[in-house]
Amino acid sequence: MKISALFKEKKPVISFEIFPPKTTTPIETIFNTLEEMVKLKPDFISVTYGAGGSSRDRTREIASRIKNQYKVEALAHLTCVGHTTAEIDKILKDLESENIENVLALRGDPPADQPDYDFSACDFQYASDLVRHIKNCSNMSVGAAAYPEGHVHCKRLSEDMHWLKYKVDQGVDFLVTQIYFDNRIFYNFIENARRIGINCPVSPGIMPVLNAKQIKRMITLCGASMPAKLLILVDKYGDSPEDMEKAGIEYASRQVQDLLDNGVDGIHLYTMNKYQQITEILRNVGKA
Repeated sequence: MKISALFKEKKPVISFEIFPPKTTTPIETIFNTLEEMVKLKPDFISVTYGAGGSSRDRTREIASRIKNQYKVEALAHLTCVGHTTAEIDKILKDLESENIENVLALRGDPPADQPDYDFSACDFQYASDLVRHIKNCSNMSVGAAAYPEGHVHCKRLSEDMHWLKYKVDQGVDFLVTQIYFDNRIFYNFIENARRIGINCPVSPGIMPVLNAKQIKRMITLCGASMPAKLLILVDKYGDSPEDMEKAGIEYASRQVQDLLDNGVDGIHLYTMNKYQQITEILRNVGKA
């Protein structure tokens, strides 16, 4: 089933994000995690795609397992960085051959060893270019990313919203947001999005803060701000992994409950491949 249809059938749509294990690690290590996650009955599970397409084959294999063995809808991430049009077309055909009907179209990060990567030299310079191509050459349901606090490479929020609207107009069926830690940011974002005509479903993306060092790195990469309440928790429990995890689960649970109470289209949980903690969050909000 297309995820666009899921959003029409129910509210909220509950989804998870997982990432493939490193290529030096057996792919089977993710399957035990998946078996536990599917017990939570998510509406779909998204599978990330490494920088420069480094995990392309694993993304497809894991997405296929989700769809064909576990009978859960799969959302395969697809980035256009470093890929030619012919390569993108082949990836789409390979996904379709595995009965996968949904992709998340992203620009993606450049390879780690190419900090001065020239995006303008690519066949697809922006995610909007990829969205338009997928819609023109396939029957996929296409999701895309949204940035409630603005993309790190965009100087003004108003400009970022303009380009988000442009991307959606190329054929985006639904949006999943980047992580953020204050629901007021999401509510302000969704109000502005609706005001300028972005009417597709939007799932807020929530990541529990389970490790202080890890979350600080994530914030540096994506530009999310840390509200005072969360900063206090990190300062208080950052040196105690067990206490930090408990506090992070509680904080994320409150965030999710507030979103549910306010009738959001969906909840997208960035699981970091940790099913036990995600299970606890969903139990806390009555969804498991």
